[in-house]
Amino acid sequence: MRAKLERIVRRAPEVMVKITGRTKDVAHLKSHLAYITRNGELDAETEQGAALTGRSGLKDLQQHWEDDAGVDNKRRRDGSLSINIILSMPAGTDAAAVKDSARAFAIETFGHNHDYVFVQHLDDKHPHVHLTVRSLGHNGKRLNPRKADLQAWRERFAGELRLRGIAAEATPRRTRGRVRKADRGTVRAMRKRKITPEVDRIARKEVLSEVRGGRTAKNPWDEQIKSRQEAIRGRYLQYAVELERSRVADDRELAREVRQFVKDMPTIETRRHALKNELSELANTQRRDAEQGIDAEGRDKTRGNERTR
Repeated sequence: MRAKLERIVRRAPEVMVKITGRTKDVAHLKSHLAYITRNGELDAETEQGAALTGRSGLKDLQQHWEDDAGVDNKRRRDGSLSINIILSMPAGTDAAAVKDSARAFAIETFGHNHDYVFVQHLDDKHPHVHLTVRSLGHNGKRLNPRKADLQAWRERFAGELRLRGIAAEATPRRTRGRVRKADRGTVRAMRKRKITPEVDRIARKEVLSEVRGGRTAKNPWDEQIKSRQEAIRGRYLQYAVELERSRVADDRELAREVRQFVKDMPTIETRRHALKNELSELANTQRRDAEQGIDAEGRDKTRGNERTR
C-alpha cells in the first residue's frame, strides 16, 4: 500500500486502456486490420507469438476469424466479431517497454481463451498498441467487458510496465480528486466547432431555471460525489497521520507529500456546479450593469436618455 500511495502522490504516469470499438462484420474486420497495420506496412503479432507481415500475412487470420460469423449460432445479427482496444502511455515513455508490457498483458488477459492480434504505432507522440481480440472465446462464450473489467485491465497493464522499470499507475479519477467524467469525443468535437451539444443545452436550461428562480435544487448525485470525495480526502489525511508517527524520515517526508497532494486536489465541482457558478456570475454582472444603466453591449443607456430630452 505504501508503494502505491507513493506513486499516487508523486503523480506516476497514468496508463490508458480504452475500448475504441467493435467490428460488426467481415468487411468491418478487414478494414480495421488494414487500418492498424497501415495496409500491411506494420507487422502484427498474434496470441501465438507469430508475426504477420504484409497484406498476405493477414489473410489467414481474417479467414479464421470470419468463420465466427458462420459457426457461432449464438451471435446476434448486431453482435461483434472482435473488440478493439488501445493501450497507451504518455509521451516520452520507452516504446519497447510499452510493446513488451502490452504483449504480456494480452497473454495474461486473453491468451487462454481468445485469439488476438496487436500492432504498435509509433507515429504519435504517445507510444501505444492496438489490440484486437476475437469476441468468441474457445469456450464458446463471448467477450463482454464491463467497467470493472476495464479498471482491472488498467491495473494489470500498469503492473506489467512497472515490472519493466516504467513508473505507471491506474487509479480511478476520483482517487486523484477529479469528479468530472471525460466528455465523449463527439461532444468535444462539437464544442470545438462552437456548436452546443444537446447535453449542454439541457443542462444549461435546467441550471438557468434554478439561477433565475433564486432556488437551489438538491441533486442526490452531486451530494453523493461530494460525500465520496470528502471520504477519499479524509483517508489520505489519515494515512498522513499514521506516517507522521513513524520514526523513519522517509515516512514523515511521504506524509508531507500526502498532505500537499490533498491540498493541491481540485475543488469538488461537478460540471453542473461549474455551469451554475458561471451563470450566477453572468446574472450578477447583468444585474449590476442594469443598476448602473449599462446595456448588454456595454453602452451607457443614460446618455441616450439625455439626448432625447
